[in-house]
Amino acid sequence: MQIIKGKISLRTRLFLAMVLLVFTACLMILGATYFQYDAESETYNQFRMQRKEKQLLSQINYLASKNDLIFSSQEKWTSFKNDFEAVRTILSVDYSVFDLKGNPLYVNFLPLKIIANNYKIDKQTIKNIKENISNRFAENNFDEIGKFQSSYRYLLDSSGVEYAILFFPYFEDVSFSENELNTFLQSLYQVYLLMLVISIGIAYFISKYVTRSLETLRLQINSTGLLKRNKRIHLKNPSREIDSLVNSYNKMIDDLEKSAQKLAKTEREQAWQEMARQVAHEIKNPLTPMRLSVQNFQRRYDPLDQSNKNKIEEFSNLLIEQIDIMSNVANTFSDFATLPKAKLVLSDIVDATKRATEIFEYENVIFSSNESKIFYPLDRTQWIRVMTNLIQNGLQSVNTKKQAKIEVSLKADSSKIVISVKDNGQGVDPNLKEKIFEPKFTTKTKGMGLGLGIVKNIVDSHKGKITYLTNNNLGTIFNIELKVKNSKS
Repeated sequence: MQIIKGKISLRTRLFLAMVLLVFTACLMILGATYFQYDAESETYNQFRMQRKEKQLLSQINYLASKNDLIFSSQEKWTSFKNDFEAVRTILSVDYSVFDLKGNPLYVNFLPLKIIANNYKIDKQTIKNIKENISNRFAENNFDEIGKFQSSYRYLLDSSGVEYAILFFPYFEDVSFSENELNTFLQSLYQVYLLMLVISIGIAYFISKYVTRSLETLRLQINSTGLLKRNKRIHLKNPSREIDSLVNSYNKMIDDLEKSAQKLAKTEREQAWQEMARQVAHEIKNPLTPMRLSVQNFQRRYDPLDQSNKNKIEEFSNLLIEQIDIMSNVANTFSDFATLPKAKLVLSDIVDATKRATEIFEYENVIFSSNESKIFYPLDRTQWIRVMTNLIQNGLQSVNTKKQAKIEVSLKADSSKIVISVKDNGQGVDPNLKEKIFEPKFTTKTKGMGLGLGIVKNIVDSHKGKITYLTNNNLGTIFNIELKVKNSKS
C-alpha cells in the first residue's frame, strides 16, 4: 500500500474499494437475513395464534352446547369451571369468556386494562368487535409480564348467533425464530469471515495486477529527462486505457527527443552568437581609445617640438596597451573560454585610472584624486576597460545639444577606495534600475548592451562593489568601492 504526500495511491484505493464492497455486501445480506427471519417469525406466530384460537373456539362451543351454557347465567358457567380448565391445560393456552355486555363468565387470564375496568370489557372494545366484518378485534398489549397480542371475538352457536365473547391472549413462541436465527447467523458469520479474508487476498492481488502497468508507466515517467535518452514503453496485453496512456507517453518521448535536439542546436547557436557579440564588443572597446589617441597625437604633434620623442613613446605605449587588450580577447575566443580572468598585480590605481581618462582628454573628462599614489591588486588591462566603459557610457548619455562633462574622482582611506564616475546625462529610467547590469541589456540604439554587464563582472573579480545614483535629466554617478588593507603608500 502506498500513501505519497498525503495522497492515497490508486492501488490502495482499488484495494479498499473492493474490501469495502465485499464488507458492505456481507452487511446487506446479514440485514436481509435478519428481516427475512423476522418476517418468518411473524408469519409463524400469526399462523400459530390462529390455529390455537380456532382449536379453542371449537372446544368452548362444544362445552357450551353440551352443557347448555348458551345464554346461561354466570353461576352456571362457574359450575363447569373444571371443564374449561381442562381445555386450557390440554391446549396450553390462557383465555377468558365474557357475556355480550362484557361481564366475566369464566376468567383465567386478564390484562390490566380489563382488571382496571372492574373485570369487564369496555364498551369501546365491544364496539370494535361489532364493527369488524369477521366479528374479531385484535390488539397489542403491554403489561408487567411483557408484550403480547390478544384477540376479542364473538362465540357463535350452531345458528350463527352471538352468545359470548372470547378473550384470547397469545404469547409468542420465540424459541423457533431465535434458535433458527442464531444457528443460521453463527454459520453465516463464519462463512462471511472466511469470505472477507479471501476477498482481502483477492483484492490485494487484483489491485496489484490492475495497477502494475500504471506503476511501470509511473516509474518510466519519473526517469524521463530532457537531457538524456529516454526509453519507450512496451507492455504485454495492456488494457485499452493503459495502451492509450502508453501510446501517448511514447509519442511524448518522440516529441521530447526532437525538442531536445532542436534545443541543443538552438543553445549552440546562441552560445556562438553570445560569444561573437562579446568578442565584437571587447575588440571594439580598445579601438575607440586607439582612434582618439591617434587623433590627439595628430593635433598635438609638432615637428619642431623637442619633446616629440617622449610624445611618440607615450603614444606608442598607449597603442601597444590597447593592442594587447585585443590580443587577449582574440586568444580567449580561440580557446572558446569566457572573457580573460583577472590577473591581479599590485598596481597604482591612481595612475591606471588617470591613464584611462587621458584617452578622453578633449572630451571634457576631469580626473581628481585625494592621493597621488594608491596601490591595490589590479588587472591593469581590465581596470582600464572598466573606466573607459563607464566614461563612454557617460558621454553617450548626454544629449547632443548639451556639452558633456564627466568627473572621475578617486578617494581612499584606511579601509576602502571609492572611485566615482559622474556624468551630466539624462539619467537612468527608474523602471530599468534592476536591469542595468544585466548582460545584453541596453537603452541605446547602438551597441550590444554588454558594457555595464562586463564592468560589473570585472569589479566583482576585483572583490569590489559597483552601485549608482541617478536623477532624471541631471545625470548619473557610478560608485565603485574596493575594500583595502594597507592600500595606501
